[in-house]
Amino acid sequence: MKRLSRPGEGEILLLTASRLLDGRIVWLGEGEHWRESIAEATRFTYEDAGAALERALAEAEQKEVVAVYEVVAKDTQPPEPVTTREAIRAHGPSVHPDFSYDHAPVREKESAL
Repeated sequence: MKRLSRPGEGEILLLTASRLLDGRIVWLGEGEHWRESIAEATRFTYEDAGAALERALAEAEQKEVVAVYEVVAKDTQPPEPVTTREAIRAHGPSVHPDFSYDHAPVREKESAL
């Protein structure tokens, strides 16, 4: 398998995908479970990411995810993707702060009168 992502100094690799159920962006986390928050993503070195990527691709259908691939991120807490595209995928749409995944207000269900 050809791999295009190679992290630089102070960078790591994460695995991301889209969840089939709702299209939400997910990150491979502890126990090889897919998580919605990039803060819960497992950090990989280049050497370790290859095997994890192959396993994730092989199990994608069973775990109901598609489009599994590597993302280069800064090794910070939480990890921060180095490209604008991946930062938008990690933190939500860029059109308005209220629509972002990290900052979306919790809306209570309106009661019927």
